[in-house]
Amino acid sequence: MARRGAAALALALALAPLAVVLAALRAQGAALQAPDPHAQETWSREPYYARREPRPEPFPPPLPAGTGAGGRGPSPAEPRPPQKATKPKKAPGTDRLAPQTPPPGKNSNRKGVRTKNSEKAASDDHSIPVAHDDVREGCPPLGLETLKITDFQLHASTSKRYGLGAHRGRLNIQAGINENDFYDGAWCAGRNDLHQWIEVDARRLTKFTGVITQGRNSLWLSDWVTSYKVMVSNDSHTWVTVKNGSGDMIFEGNSEKEIPVLNELPVPMVARYIRINPQSWFDNGSICMRMEILGCPLPDPNNYYHRRNEMTTTDDLDFKHHNYKEMRQLMKVVNEMCPNITRIYNIGKSHQGLKLYAVEISDHPGEHEVGEPEFHYIAGAHGNEVLGRELMLLLMQFLCQEYLAGNARIVRLVEETRIHILPSLNPDGYEKAYEGGSELGGWSLGRWTHDGIDINNNFPDLNTLLWEAEDRQNIPRKVPNHYIAIPEWFLSENATVAVETRAVIAWMEKIPFVLGGNLQGGELVVAYPYDMVRSMWKTQEHSPTPDDHVFRWLAYSYASTHRLMTDARRRVCHTEDFQKEDGTVNGASWHTVAGSLNDFSYLHTNCFELSIYVGCDKYPHESELPEEWENNRESLIVFMEQVHRGIKGVVRDFHGKGIPNAVISVEGVNHDIRTVPLHLMSDAVPEKLGPTRLMVFLPLPHWLLDKGSLRLLCLNEV
Repeated sequence: MARRGAAALALALALAPLAVVLAALRAQGAALQAPDPHAQETWSREPYYARREPRPEPFPPPLPAGTGAGGRGPSPAEPRPPQKATKPKKAPGTDRLAPQTPPPGKNSNRKGVRTKNSEKAASDDHSIPVAHDDVREGCPPLGLETLKITDFQLHASTSKRYGLGAHRGRLNIQAGINENDFYDGAWCAGRNDLHQWIEVDARRLTKFTGVITQGRNSLWLSDWVTSYKVMVSNDSHTWVTVKNGSGDMIFEGNSEKEIPVLNELPVPMVARYIRINPQSWFDNGSICMRMEILGCPLPDPNNYYHRRNEMTTTDDLDFKHHNYKEMRQLMKVVNEMCPNITRIYNIGKSHQGLKLYAVEISDHPGEHEVGEPEFHYIAGAHGNEVLGRELMLLLMQFLCQEYLAGNARIVRLVEETRIHILPSLNPDGYEKAYEGGSELGGWSLGRWTHDGIDINNNFPDLNTLLWEAEDRQNIPRKVPNHYIAIPEWFLSENATVAVETRAVIAWMEKIPFVLGGNLQGGELVVAYPYDMVRSMWKTQEHSPTPDDHVFRWLAYSYASTHRLMTDARRRVCHTEDFQKEDGTVNGASWHTVAGSLNDFSYLHTNCFELSIYVGCDKYPHESELPEEWENNRESLIVFMEQVHRGIKGVVRDFHGKGIPNAVISVEGVNHDIRTVPLHLMSDAVPEKLGPTRLMVFLPLPHWLLDKGSLRLLCLNEV
């Protein structure tokens, strides 16, 4: 019996390694069968249209990295400050990052500041799985900048104060006007020593591939980290330092505070937590940094929370970033798909000679129809705010597809509205931002035109002309409150006016727009005029227009139908909380801007213009575009539909002919509007008014309305 027991024990010991191998094979098989991390639940909006059930696409090959947490390993060596930031070795050409499936975006052609590290380095500690791939896979940002990573997922060793806490260590976050408030421009450690760190909890196993860092956003202080170590962990207690051979790897940090610097890990590391440990910093500054983490979440079929909160779209659109050539080609494709309702034209050229292309969508493209209001969207006035540009390209695809599919709502919109979409007002600036890429362009690369002009505040300041005239009491004639003429100095060739600005002004003077929206980025709010304060020496002051109630409604129509703008649980992008006004704000009460497009449009034309800030991230990663489209799709359509609110009609003389330049005013509203000019008139002329009192038939010189008396004035009576 003893001999038999000993034999059984020996057999059990012999089979133990085999059991381990079989368990490993089963784990590997489970990994092969695991769903792709990018296979997300779809978001369908009914009753848009009857959608066909999408065909399931085959999952791409799973990540070879293990998904287990692993056991504890030896503690990492104590961090040592380098004498100087060591420059990482150049990676071999065969180990470059390759696009992941689905493509992670425009990471492969980014030309921002980046460092490359040796590929042969690997951690000696096997408690953290290392993803050994023949071809490196590029991973998207985890979402510090886009706020997908919540404040509760960011932790730090110490902080100087709350306004410099870990939750402020997000790439491109901007400081408040008063930098000593709750909204400062980085995470700053409470002490300057080698034991400080900031970490991110991904809340699931993630394949980390890189780190992007910036210094502190500040007008007065210069704080940034010049080198750092990277550590990973599965439990936030046992940490493994990324190695370079047998020693801890020192990553080169920033040399100034605004330009982002990318460091790719020598080998992707699989873990839940990642920690940045500063090793050196600017001599006259402190340990302060903003950052973004690149990583691919691993499949976790048991994690219900993540599966329920991942969302993409069922719309079959081209979700990618388009450079100028690709944008032009996409417009051509849309025009060929819907030749009967689309027309491509340009309104002028940029400083570099790139044409400013626009797409018209209407049942009679190229023709101004009686009673059909004109609407426009403009995007890309700041070249680096590219989300609006891509939303416009997606919108024109969507309108074409839905019109062909017979979507009643879209068909009605196209047949009853003349829609103009100008996706890129500043193509020169965009090309600069495109070269930098979605993470390495910083906050301002490509913002201005090629000759350094900010288009957003490059229009003539008509507010001052109006308000100064109203303040003078000795003027014998009535002060005009609309169609204010552009000053002569602005029209001179020597004026500091961008060619793009002149092109937009000519476009707006030629086409009688009723309503328009210009899409911008870096915030999540809809701003309405006035954008300029009336009181001198003030930077913020509520400055309403005479049509303030209408502008508030128009802004709310967009914000209330956006998926996030009116969400009270949403974290502020940078410093401003716009929830008290339901995702809307008077432009001047936010920050004063002289010569804005909104104010110019209101005072020089009949068009009611608003600024729509569509996202905290000016240049989101390509993988974010489907979700951003879902966030904004309904709002974009609802806002266009507002052009049909109010009253509309035709103004004729006794012989039935249309009257050009007839002034329409509403009692109690100190802002008039006019009928369209002669070059757009026909026998029956559409009356293009603002959304307050859109066009009315006037058989008598006076027509009573609920909100006042509408009266028709001859031009010489003004």
